[in-house]
Amino acid sequence: MIATAPPRANLAPPPAAVAAPLPAREPEAVGEFDPFASGSVRAIVDAVTEPSVITIAPTPKVASTLTASATLAMPPSAFPESGPIETITAQHAAALRSIIGVLDELDYFQVLRLSQDAVPADIKKAFYRESRTYHPDRFFHLPEHEAKSDIGHVYKRITEAYYFLRDDTKRKKYLADISGPDRRGRIRFTEVSEVETKELKKKEQEEQIGTHPKGRAFYTTAMGDFDRSQWASAQRNLKMALTYEPANPRYKEKLAEVQVKLDEMFKQAPDKFKIR
Repeated sequence: MIATAPPRANLAPPPAAVAAPLPAREPEAVGEFDPFASGSVRAIVDAVTEPSVITIAPTPKVASTLTASATLAMPPSAFPESGPIETITAQHAAALRSIIGVLDELDYFQVLRLSQDAVPADIKKAFYRESRTYHPDRFFHLPEHEAKSDIGHVYKRITEAYYFLRDDTKRKKYLADISGPDRRGRIRFTEVSEVETKELKKKEQEEQIGTHPKGRAFYTTAMGDFDRSQWASAQRNLKMALTYEPANPRYKEKLAEVQVKLDEMFKQAPDKFKIR
């Protein structure tokens, strides 16, 4: 009798197991953090195969008060450039509120919409432009008293900005003040600022006419000669002033001007300068 082989086992792979569906999640309340939402911390961690290499990006810091203030600017006006304003529209009111909201954070350059390197001609032009827009006479018949008060407040600040920026000494000191760490306390000029500015102006004037008492005395005398067109005497006094302050640029500049005048006189009447 021939032995038969046992039946072969079925080696076909079993059917793939079907994963049971996840139970539906209850809807979450509005504003609740969803750990499975796209971009959430859980989703990022699940997508990374090696947790050890996860890099957490630093949270951006809020800009400091100094930086934020330095980047502010006067919001645009909704008022037309000319003509009387007899009613306040919703657009006007919104624009005015935005201006009042940041006005105390703006420096004088920002109030006039100027860069900090603006020259006097630019400052004057900007003042005329802004003062025309907010001049109280345009809003005389406006019935809204609060709006008129706000407009007057803006106009006053524009005028204040021009008053201080048009003066070279005040502008120079103001620019140094708002560029320092105490910017917030220096945005507007105060009585203390006025005193400091006067002292600075006095110091600059003293430096211009000389630091040595005798040098200043000779220079002052020379300027009197200059005004009377007494060029020879002015030349002598300026030379004496330079003996006390040889590096004073103002003395040198005036001496050069006097020398030009003397040269012109010599060309016109050379006989007057001959030695007899």
